[in-house]
Amino acid sequence: MENYKKNWFKYIIGFVACILIRFIPFRPPNIEPILATQLPFAKAYGKLSGFFFGFFSIILYDILTSKIGIWTIFTAIAYGLLGLWATHYFKNRKSNSLNYAKFAIYSTIVYDIVTGLTVGPMFFNQTFMQSIVGQVPFTILHLIGNVSFAFLLSPLIYKYVIENKKLEVQSLITNFNLKQI
Repeated sequence: MENYKKNWFKYIIGFVACILIRFIPFRPPNIEPILATQLPFAKAYGKLSGFFFGFFSIILYDILTSKIGIWTIFTAIAYGLLGLWATHYFKNRKSNSLNYAKFAIYSTIVYDIVTGLTVGPMFFNQTFMQSIVGQVPFTILHLIGNVSFAFLLSPLIYKYVIENKKLEVQSLITNFNLKQI
């Protein structure tokens, strides 16, 4: 629990950055850094952190864009579960590009199968074949985005944000107080 008390500022930085990036105009909806940011936090801070990062990233964005629907709960829970899975997956793995990219491949495919092939048929009267045809190009773009971001950003976030002692709350307070004198 000490990590949660000491490093909440880092978590908020990652969370807010992901939300803001999702507001970039003309960005494909499945090219986003949520997973790539969630992974290092799940590795370093544990299950609750991993779950809530993904879960609330989806919920808050859908609230802010007034796009709440049945898909919101499905995708939020699915992203949260990816955070739980990431905690387990990275328990004995190093924080490196290859491990993050591998996880991004596995998790993106599972996530897109679970969310893409259930919500449409269950709630929007799509046939299973229509869901598959629509999901394939979406999943290809989703894989490109998630794997690229995980390979490039996740290790950097781990090294320069999570392991950075200067971004810990106590360090920030101390530095701010010293500069005020």
